[in-house]
Amino acid sequence: MKKEEIENQLHDIVKVYLPQDVSTKEIGPDSHLMQDLGINSAHLVDIALDVEDAFDIMLDEKDMEEMQTVSDSVQIVLRKLNS
Repeated sequence: MKKEEIENQLHDIVKVYLPQDVSTKEIGPDSHLMQDLGINSAHLVDIALDVEDAFDIMLDEKDMEEMQTVSDSVQIVLRKLNS
């Protein structure tokens, strides 16, 4: 799977959890999920679960802690898919 495909899927996953006052246009590679996009910690868990389902991977606690930005998330998914 290409990086761009992963980014597109992550965009679709993340946009579901955005607060009402945050536009989907604000989702970029360097967007911090909590600080920039306003996603709360409970929704971060939901995003992690959705990522696991979408890419058929398992994320451990370390992966979830490292999942700070959209770009971080892409790199984690790529690493899991290639291992």
